[in-house]
Amino acid sequence: MGRNTRKRRTPLATKAVAGAAALALGGGGLIWANFYASAHEESPAQNRTRSATAQVATIDCPDVGQQLSGVPDRARGEVDGELATLDSQITDAYQRLATTRDAQARDGQFVRNSILGPLKDRRKVIIDRIQLEIDRAGGNADDDLDELAECQGQPAEQPQTNDGGQEGDGQDGDGQNGDGGQDQGDGQNQDDNGNGAAGPVADDFIDIEDVQPNSRDSRNGLAADGDGGSTGTFTTDCGVNENNLFNSDNLIAAPGVDNGAHHTHDYVGNQDNDAFSSDEDLANADTSCRNQGDKSTYYWPVLRLQDGTEEFDAGDQGGGAEGNVGRILKPSQAELRFVGNKQSDVVAMPKFLRIITGDAKSFTNGVANANSSWSCTGFEDRQVTDKYPLCPDGSQVVRTANFQSCWDGQNIDSANHRDHVAFVQEDGGCPNGFQAIPQLQVRLVYDIPTPTVENGQVQNPYAVDSFPEQLHKPITDHNDFINVMDEDLMDQVVECINSGEDCQ
Repeated sequence: MGRNTRKRRTPLATKAVAGAAALALGGGGLIWANFYASAHEESPAQNRTRSATAQVATIDCPDVGQQLSGVPDRARGEVDGELATLDSQITDAYQRLATTRDAQARDGQFVRNSILGPLKDRRKVIIDRIQLEIDRAGGNADDDLDELAECQGQPAEQPQTNDGGQEGDGQDGDGQNGDGGQDQGDGQNQDDNGNGAAGPVADDFIDIEDVQPNSRDSRNGLAADGDGGSTGTFTTDCGVNENNLFNSDNLIAAPGVDNGAHHTHDYVGNQDNDAFSSDEDLANADTSCRNQGDKSTYYWPVLRLQDGTEEFDAGDQGGGAEGNVGRILKPSQAELRFVGNKQSDVVAMPKFLRIITGDAKSFTNGVANANSSWSCTGFEDRQVTDKYPLCPDGSQVVRTANFQSCWDGQNIDSANHRDHVAFVQEDGGCPNGFQAIPQLQVRLVYDIPTPTVENGQVQNPYAVDSFPEQLHKPITDHNDFINVMDEDLMDQVVECINSGEDCQ
């Protein structure tokens, strides 16, 4: 089975983005180099406002979806569709930002008047619809949602992460911290490295040997070791996407919306996974997992080597038309493991439980939900969230995602796709009202030629696929899971973990 080719409806917002993207194509991606050329050609006599405006790197909009709670079930589908339209509006505005650099250099108010102002008006229309849909379904929409309509221009600096292994509160990215507080200064040129894509840049990479060992809290990355905990493991083997199942949908966050992710995903496990898959479709699908009782879907953004290769999606939305360019890199290993809880036994996950870990928009949203983890084989005591590692000869790039492992005991999803699950607290236990469930840990290993960084430029970089306005930042890495194990297999998983066995 290959990449999804099912004919699907295309929202009007997506068609508008396609038109804007067509103007921005260059080498299969978005043209960016002229941005800094025009900005740097300003004469000293030109005012600072004009210079600052010209150096807006991307668009930062409040994440409306993360502010929603208490959305009635019968309004969820409509609300998710409207949220996807908001995403498409941002992508459209970003395309305009990336293709009007000369106009921005000539007019210090161009970004505000021609991009951000109209974007605010369009967002307000959609936010009003969301409020109406919630109220019609018997909910009580927050009147303050209108305040989230306005967006800002943002420079190309990384959001700041904590450093030195300071522990979070268990909800902020699983307590994952940064790699030493690298300074993201004003000198970071958001150019295209000659490949037509906006990022990554040299400052997005770090030599793994320059990362401090044990600088991140790994309390959620280890099996329990206390007498009161559940110390077993269950490993499921679902391959590395040998079937080449790719699409740019997101069944969890944007069900029913074509290209809802605006970037391409790798899929292992369930083989009928696109935006239009129902729970019944998932239950009746084939699976790439060795144990045929595991029809769960496991998916993540593809990694690409930006080497000029034109992939199958070079001209498609979610691919090259939205700046995701280069050769898709298939993992050499995809390890899927479930572990226990340090304080208690685990209970069975409900069928069709949905979990998103990490935040695809964390470059603009900030790090509250970021949960990216990058390292190299042989150096996995050194983990970074906001940098791609440069690995030495003989070492491979590693991506790790440790999922939320506490469940509210009632819901398989929530309006913001987060409130129904939680990370453990500092003592390893679950928050009040939540139950411990098997924790999914995904470890992906890649053979990647180490990029060369010289004179502030990076050659042949690799990068995670992202929403265009997220500039391929490593901190935007994320991972998704829908549990479609049959009851007997889930019982086996729970039994193995609670009895301290290592099963597969």
